[in-house]
Amino acid sequence: MDEKEKFLKIYSNIPMNLRDDIVAVIDGKPVTWNVAFVEISNNSEIGTKILNKLLEMEII
Repeated sequence: MDEKEKFLKIYSNIPMNLRDDIVAVIDGKPVTWNVAFVEISNNSEIGTKILNKLLEMEII
């Protein structure tokens, strides 16, 4: 399972009311679970940074 799949599995198990919580700070800006989902799903540059940060923090 690659990192994106791991993230999607974790995201799908997060309660809906917690998805607006901040999960990381990228380039000085807070990122919520919902923003992370959109960026990672779209394979954006910021999505890659978010994924790397979540791996670094051992969230995924």
